[in-house]
Amino acid sequence: MDKRWSLQGMTALVTGGASGIGHAIVDELASFGAIIHVCDISETLLNKSLSEWEKKGFQVSGSICDVSSRPQRETLMQTVSKMFDGKLCILVNNVGGIRLKPTTEYGADDFSFHISTNLESAYHLSQLSHPLLKASGFGSIVMNSSVGGVVSMECGSLYGLSKGAMNQLARSLACEWATDGIRTNSVAPNFILTDMTAPVLGDACYRKSLFSRTPLGRAGKPKEVASLVAFLCLPAASYITGQTICVDGGLTVNGFSYQPKP
Repeated sequence: MDKRWSLQGMTALVTGGASGIGHAIVDELASFGAIIHVCDISETLLNKSLSEWEKKGFQVSGSICDVSSRPQRETLMQTVSKMFDGKLCILVNNVGGIRLKPTTEYGADDFSFHISTNLESAYHLSQLSHPLLKASGFGSIVMNSSVGGVVSMECGSLYGLSKGAMNQLARSLACEWATDGIRTNSVAPNFILTDMTAPVLGDACYRKSLFSRTPLGRAGKPKEVASLVAFLCLPAASYITGQTICVDGGLTVNGFSYQPKP
């Protein structure tokens, strides 16, 4: 196999990898030969997923971690450093949370939830992983952001704020850490078919409105995001850094249509 299209022997950490997009990302990275450590807040989902990956012959280990907790993030990175002998090739900041409310109804707890879960976790884990990524000689960070961080969407201002900041973080780290051999990119999905988006996509009116603004006319699948994440981690993508790439069925480039009256 062409080494440009292989992750054989490369190490990776995927946060929130036991379900949804994270699970698909682990599947994709492992299929390219990566050795992966997964963290998740749910012990039940993690154990179930680890069993599935073992049956597939993938090299995946896991630990319980609430990435909104600073001490737990530090413990996680200590585990990863020990497991991978102080070297890490790939960090996927996948964990994300959302609370849908009008801006006037958000409280202090809502603000803390979005910032600690979505943004602070990605920022701190990137900081902690820096020496490991640098030591590997081939470092790649991928932020799982959202189109809500690129354009205005009816998904809550705090969610969009945190995701937009993740995109800017990717740009900043791409420039600051380039000389350390570390690339950083952001992947910005539209609504993807996962348990987290089920309540929103279950609303027939919202679903109709969303799909009418999405040229491909549907929600995405987790594997459609995972394939881009994996590509950005491959040697084949070695000249791509600081980018925010939307996986959105065309939503962010869609303008308005004018239908003249008959």
